[in-house]
Amino acid sequence: MFSLLNIRVGFYLAVRQLRRASLWTTGLIVFVMLLTFLNLVVVTGILVGLIEGINESYRTQYTGDVILSALTTKNYIEDTPSVIAFIKTLPQVSLLTERYQSGGTIEANYLTRTSDTEKPNATGAQVIGIDPVAEDAFTALSSHLIDGAYLSKGDYDQILVGNYLLAKYAFGEQPGLTPLTDVAPGTKVRLTINGSTREVIVKGVVKSKIALLATSIFIPATELRTLMGRTDQNVAQIAIRLIPGSDPDDFKNLLLRSGIGEKAKVQTFTDSIPNGVADIKTTFAMLGNGFSSIGLVVAAITIFIVIFINAITRRKFIGILKGIGISGQAIEISYVFQSLFYASIGSGIGLLVLYGILVPAVAAHPIDFPFSDGILVAPVDGTAIRIGLLVLTTVIAGYLPSRMIVRRNTLDSILGRN
Repeated sequence: MFSLLNIRVGFYLAVRQLRRASLWTTGLIVFVMLLTFLNLVVVTGILVGLIEGINESYRTQYTGDVILSALTTKNYIEDTPSVIAFIKTLPQVSLLTERYQSGGTIEANYLTRTSDTEKPNATGAQVIGIDPVAEDAFTALSSHLIDGAYLSKGDYDQILVGNYLLAKYAFGEQPGLTPLTDVAPGTKVRLTINGSTREVIVKGVVKSKIALLATSIFIPATELRTLMGRTDQNVAQIAIRLIPGSDPDDFKNLLLRSGIGEKAKVQTFTDSIPNGVADIKTTFAMLGNGFSSIGLVVAAITIFIVIFINAITRRKFIGILKGIGISGQAIEISYVFQSLFYASIGSGIGLLVLYGILVPAVAAHPIDFPFSDGILVAPVDGTAIRIGLLVLTTVIAGYLPSRMIVRRNTLDSILGRN
């Protein structure tokens, strides 16, 4: 039986054998455990982090923590000034930005077209009217310029264009979107909104991995209101950033209780993200777990082989131990302790590498995927579960071969007979 005495004797035998083991062999096994741990955590963490990068980009570049938008039956948030005045009184609010929105068309070759039958160099786009100063403070929009200059508050006939709208910066034609050719900062284009047309100059190009922003045109809010024929102050969106530590869901519920929900759609940034993103996150997590399980099997096989060879080469010694009265269970426990040592040391080093190097490094320098700035997601609870799986698998893999050898006839083991 696995009595306390057998456990103590097994622990003594394990320590004795580990002290006499080759440092190269021990180091190699621990290194395998380290790689297995990192495979279990990092592969899934990067795949999930790719989607988390999209979520974080939405939050920082567009929605903030909570976003108010027009109801589905309206084109704007009714009584916007009073809504904003109320929001500004709430202590949880750190920043906010207001946006007007309208559909529009941008055309580039209108001066060089020779006939009405020639296909216009034009495309539809969402036009967003912003306060350049407030928007930049909220989303750091100016930092996403890849060409040209940022808007000034007094700009009359200048716009920023999302990179997907220009062939020079786009990845190719998107469904329903034809990028404009021969357009760069300084180029005159024609902007049409609600039947009103104005010649404007492309002042800068905004690059974003959020398709919504990459296919948008940014213009000072006062100019968009003029083109839309609007004289009121009712905006289409109000994005809100909360002070650190505030709960977006609690703040959303506060706004709904105050009656804001009757004038605007109130969403947290997670609510506003397209549904498909959450499904992709779940799928990537499943793929990561599947790939990681392969590494877990490899680690189990490695430990099994190492312990089996070790036990085979020490079969005579095991037979002598049994002959002098050492319990077979104690010998089996000694190999379990050895396996536990390898898994624990490998996981411990893995934790240092993960949280001391990888997570901070990737957070500071996100992985540049085409559609996301990927981060490494490694929640402590999930990591603890993976450590438990690694240790359990390793212990089982160490116990089985030792049991196979220990159960052999004692005399045969001492004499080296099969």
